[in-house]
Amino acid sequence: MFEHLLVPLDGSKLAEVALPVAAWLSRELDAAVTLIHIIEQDPPQEVHGDRHLSDENEARRYLDGIATQYFAPEKVVSHVHTEKVQDVARSIADHSGELSPDLIVMCTHGEGGLRDIMAGSIAQQVIGRGKTPIFLVPPATGAGLPRIQKFLVALDGEQRHTGSLPVAAALAQKLGASLHLLTVVSTLSTLSGEKAASGWMLPGVTRAMLEMDEETTRENLENLAQEWRKTGLTVTCEVRRGNTAQQILAAAAQYDLIVLATHGKSGMGAFWSSSVGPKVVSAAHTPLLLIPATK
Repeated sequence: MFEHLLVPLDGSKLAEVALPVAAWLSRELDAAVTLIHIIEQDPPQEVHGDRHLSDENEARRYLDGIATQYFAPEKVVSHVHTEKVQDVARSIADHSGELSPDLIVMCTHGEGGLRDIMAGSIAQQVIGRGKTPIFLVPPATGAGLPRIQKFLVALDGEQRHTGSLPVAAALAQKLGASLHLLTVVSTLSTLSGEKAASGWMLPGVTRAMLEMDEETTRENLENLAQEWRKTGLTVTCEVRRGNTAQQILAAAAQYDLIVLATHGKSGMGAFWSSSVGPKVVSAAHTPLLLIPATK
C-alpha cells in the first residue's frame, strides 16, 4: 500500500489544491511525504496568477512553510531540484524513479495549458513506465478536508485489465471505503474502428452480440464483486451502455474517487490513445487514481 507520497508544487495556489488530500492520505495511511519543486529554465514570471518560484532559497522557504502547515514534521521532507530543466513533467517522472514514491499526488491544474502538460505528460511519462500510480485532484475539489468513502472502479471487461482492482480494494480497506465496479458496453452507435464497420454491415447480428456481451460482462463483474466481498468490503457492480468516457463521468457524480487502470505493455500510451483517459481526466470534477496495469 502507499507508504511514500510525492507532491509536486509550482508555488501556485492552484497546485496547492492537492495538499489537503495529500495530508489526509498521509495521516490515514501513515505515509511519508516528499514535497518537490523543480527549478525551470527560463521560467515565466507568473504561474496561474501567482509569482513563479525560480530561486532556490525562495523555493526552499516555500516548501518548508507548506510542510509546517500541512504535515507532521516527522512525516515530511522537502526537495528542490536546482538544476534548471526545460521539461518539468519529464523531471518529475525522473524523480519518481530516484525518490521511489508509491503515489504521486497532484492537482490537475487549470483549463487547458498546464492541465494538459502536467496531468497529461506526467501521467503518460510516469505511468507509462509501469511503476507509480497518480492521484489527480481537480481544482473543483477545493481546499476542505476530503471525503473519500465511495470508489468508482472503471473496468473494461477484460480479465487481464483488472489490475487496478486489488490496489483499489487495498486502499478502500485502509480508508473504510466501498467499491462500485463499472464496465461500459458499447451500443451500435458508439462502436469504433472495425467493430463499427461490422455493425454498419450487420446491424442485427452486432446488436445481438452486444447484448450477449452485456450479459457476460454483468456475470463477470458479479463474480469479481463476490470475491472481494469475502474480504469484508462492500462491493456493488453495474454495467452501462454507451460511450465509455461519458458513462464514467455520468456515474462519477455519485462517488468520491474514480479509479482507472492503464492497459498493456505500452502503459499510459495505450490508455491515452483510447481517448477514454484524457476525456475523463479533463472533464472530471472527482479525484482520480490512475494505476499502471503492472501494479
